[in-house]
Amino acid sequence: MAGLEPSARTTALDVAAGSVALTEQLVDIPSVSGAEVEIADAVESVLRKAEHLHVVRIGNTLVARTDLGLAERVAIAGHLDTVPVNDNLPSRRKGDMIHGLGSCDMKSGVAVALVLAATVTRPTRDVTYLFYECEEVDARLNGLTILAAERSELLSADFAVLMEPSNAVVEAGCQGTVRVRVTTYGERAHSARSWMGSNAIHAVSDVLERLHRYTARRPVIDGLTYREGLNAVGVEGGVAGNVVPDRCDVIVNYRFAPDRSVEDAIAFVRHTFEPFEVEVLDSAPGALPGLSVPAAAAFVAAVGGEVNPKYGWTDVARFSGLGVPAVNFGPGDPVYAHRQDERVPIGQIETVEGAMRSWLEGGDD
Repeated sequence: MAGLEPSARTTALDVAAGSVALTEQLVDIPSVSGAEVEIADAVESVLRKAEHLHVVRIGNTLVARTDLGLAERVAIAGHLDTVPVNDNLPSRRKGDMIHGLGSCDMKSGVAVALVLAATVTRPTRDVTYLFYECEEVDARLNGLTILAAERSELLSADFAVLMEPSNAVVEAGCQGTVRVRVTTYGERAHSARSWMGSNAIHAVSDVLERLHRYTARRPVIDGLTYREGLNAVGVEGGVAGNVVPDRCDVIVNYRFAPDRSVEDAIAFVRHTFEPFEVEVLDSAPGALPGLSVPAAAAFVAAVGGEVNPKYGWTDVARFSGLGVPAVNFGPGDPVYAHRQDERVPIGQIETVEGAMRSWLEGGDD
């Protein structure tokens, strides 16, 4: 992946215009997962001009590091890719909002990180800035996955901040996720003689009833209340308009609190749907809040002291797996992530930049 060809043209990003204008510039560069070369080139051009940074590129993932020999190193990370376009490009500014694909998830966070990378030349802690590809798709394609395999030393840090949308409030930890296929079987028959067969789709009613009866678990971890979820997210079945089907699959997603391991979560799902066949399609571990770690506690205090639990999965789990405590802190309401009307408040972009700049330049005070 390190040998990717550069894009035919490099879009010039104006960092001096500030993080709000830079958000618009980044949104206007299409970067659906797998097609990040243009935006990676543009970000690389900015980073290469910063003499205080050492820059490494692997595929469409960029790592920019200060090397001041300071006592602590922190990582600040944001992904460059977006979900597919949904008639929501280019960006537009309306009132106190910037609208457009990726404005919330997470080009506003990337804009803040890029401005900080370019302008904070003498931080009080060494910084590793990570701008990476393919976060929105299969984990094996994720730029951090590839980086961990090829240059794991570049991910070393005492603490990490993921610039994921969090309404400009720290969101600690994250929930894990398991996606499974629950299968019911029957026997095919002509629909005119349906009693000669057994309808696998009808058998799904038992699976759906168990989902309907599910009561969400709400564990309290480090003073934060997480809420789990078990939901059908897809149904696949049917042979033809005149055939009783012999198979039906229900795709179920379980979002579990970080006090459970992936193995515990899978065991829970299998038990829930016994005796039906359950096939695990994918999974990812959660991350404990880790707020007792000094670096995390210092960051929370520096940016306002308010902390919420993270319900969705983010790459804080990836850092946690490497032994690096991490939190989410970025502009934007995650409710608007992946929506056609995606948006981010301008005030939150400014708030997050100010808090991060103060933390990087002013130490723990």
